[in-house]
Amino acid sequence: MKTLFNHSIRTDLLILYLSDCAAIFIVVIFMMSQNGQMEVPVDLVISTATALVMALFAGIVGAALGLYRVATFANPRRAVFSAMLASLILFLFAKILINGAIPDETAHSLPVNLVFGTVVAMMLTRLGFALVHRCSRRIAYVGAVDHGTASGLREGGALRCRYQPFEVTLALPAAEKLMQALQRGRLRAWRIWAVVTAVSAPMPVGLRRQCDAAGLLVFTEAEFSERGLNRIDIENLPPGWLEACKAAHTSNTEAALRRVIDVTVASAILIFTLPLLLLSMLAVRIDSPGPVFYRQERVGKGQRPFMLLKLRSMIVNAEPGGTARWATQCDARVTRVGRFLRLSRIDEIPQVFNVLRGDMSIVGPRPERPRFVEQLQHKLPHYNARAIVKPGITGWAQVNYPYGASVEDARIKLTYDLYYVRRRSLFLDLLILIATVRVVLFQEGSR
Repeated sequence: MKTLFNHSIRTDLLILYLSDCAAIFIVVIFMMSQNGQMEVPVDLVISTATALVMALFAGIVGAALGLYRVATFANPRRAVFSAMLASLILFLFAKILINGAIPDETAHSLPVNLVFGTVVAMMLTRLGFALVHRCSRRIAYVGAVDHGTASGLREGGALRCRYQPFEVTLALPAAEKLMQALQRGRLRAWRIWAVVTAVSAPMPVGLRRQCDAAGLLVFTEAEFSERGLNRIDIENLPPGWLEACKAAHTSNTEAALRRVIDVTVASAILIFTLPLLLLSMLAVRIDSPGPVFYRQERVGKGQRPFMLLKLRSMIVNAEPGGTARWATQCDARVTRVGRFLRLSRIDEIPQVFNVLRGDMSIVGPRPERPRFVEQLQHKLPHYNARAIVKPGITGWAQVNYPYGASVEDARIKLTYDLYYVRRRSLFLDLLILIATVRVVLFQEGSR
């Protein structure tokens, strides 16, 4: 694990990203130099700049389409579709870039060659990644593994972790078993990547040093959740954690910068999606009687209520008596046009007005309804800590977990929201915005 700008990133995926960028840079430099030998006026400065831009853009496109997620490697159909879509986007980008950098008719075939070389480079880096990762990462869990613990570890599916449990409850027997496994070389034979210790089985200092010497990472359950799964163990947060977290100490400069970014991004979204928004408004009007826009009270920063604006996707009076209800799969209250708007997330475009008004940010925890907040704050520890930052149109929970429609879903999403609160940064915001492209494109978690 590496920590970049207070966010934990898997080392192997970071290396894969950097390898892609380096391979693409070399391929583009080589192809442009070969093109230069064919009497196309390409100098070294233009070649280097073009290669650098192509490498960075290819990396961003790959990240936006999920090509740096381990889950994509396990889904060949998804991986092939993402690669084909990335190739199309890269071709259009290369066409624009080359036409601007090399205004010469003989360079018309260069974009095709560059994209072909880029795709080959990314395929080779992924082949190397697959060969290195022939087996899933495994963790050794020291302590009793009940159903809740096992399911929690398996939620590391994004990590493709399997665990080799030590079925003991006391610290001393657990330490002895782990010591025996280390001495007999069993952990190496099992290809164990890390050791996770239960709350009930803390690891002695001497044994931890032996694990370090053997090249094993050692985590407590809370550390594994935060560093390995990029979420917070809400049951084991230390006292005073909220006062010490990043979001609680936002400087005036950072707050002003965030506001500028919010207004800029919201304005850009509104401008580029205005024709789509107008067509959607017309479709809502024709499809079912009732207002085009839907206003609903939500809870914002500091528990202050505000009116959220969306395109109406349900029938009028979808909640008789005003009783709040979770949205469900194939919800009968959703209209025909509304179903498409929800799947494509078009119904959320009007929330940019909430951002411009200052009620919301582009990135942050999703704003919840007062009735659900009242219910969840009594059932989930630290739930009100979400309100330390402005709610957002997209967020860390939205790009890592599907739509929540139960208290248990809300608990899991809270673990991601509090990770964002604790490790908030502009870098993490950028990663969330890039991942949002994948979520919208593949309709992940929409209902």
